[in-house]
Amino acid sequence: MQFFDRLLLENRAWADDMKASDPDLFERLHQGQSPAALWIGCCDSRVPAEQICNARPGELFIHRNIANLVHEDDANVSSVLEYAINALKVDHIIVCGHRGCGGIQAAVSGGDALRTLPHVDRHLGQVKQLVAERDAELAQFSQLGDKVDHLVELNVIAQIERLAGLKLITGSWQARRAPSLHGWVYDLASGHLEEVYRREAEGAEDGFDEPDWQRVAAG
Repeated sequence: MQFFDRLLLENRAWADDMKASDPDLFERLHQGQSPAALWIGCCDSRVPAEQICNARPGELFIHRNIANLVHEDDANVSSVLEYAINALKVDHIIVCGHRGCGGIQAAVSGGDALRTLPHVDRHLGQVKQLVAERDAELAQFSQLGDKVDHLVELNVIAQIERLAGLKLITGSWQARRAPSLHGWVYDLASGHLEEVYRREAEGAEDGFDEPDWQRVAAG
């Protein structure tokens, strides 16, 4: 059996299982969506958002790109943010990176790693800038894997800070004190998620004070 034929058969089996456990599920989904969160994650095939959170269809609004980046001049991510915040009015935005990220490793390694991938190279510009800015900090790690995993955390934090500065977010914070912004990292080796950073509308409870930010940034 061809791979794509198997996928179609698996879809039928999945749909039948979902209907068996919740007969009205697909009819409800057909009527519209009201996800609680926007998920901005990496494209990596090993990090399927719904599965690693055990989320059901309709619970997450998802955007994925290499290294889970927020580019203000990217119409794709900007339109997703605009729709999630202004139309769906999500209460949470999750930026999820993952340990061992190939995009982050390429930015750390530089040189030949990106020479044959010009679009990826351009996309990872802000990660390469982060590498340059944190060069002394990253130099404390002797192993490439440790350096990459530390930068994965720093990159997630940088994306949360980037989101927090967008007019879409600040305007929504002023209007309804939402969404809260969560920086998560997924560990491929254990399957576990960890929150490393959080931002809320001013005055809201966030549970992550300045010392926590310093701890994450320093590794």
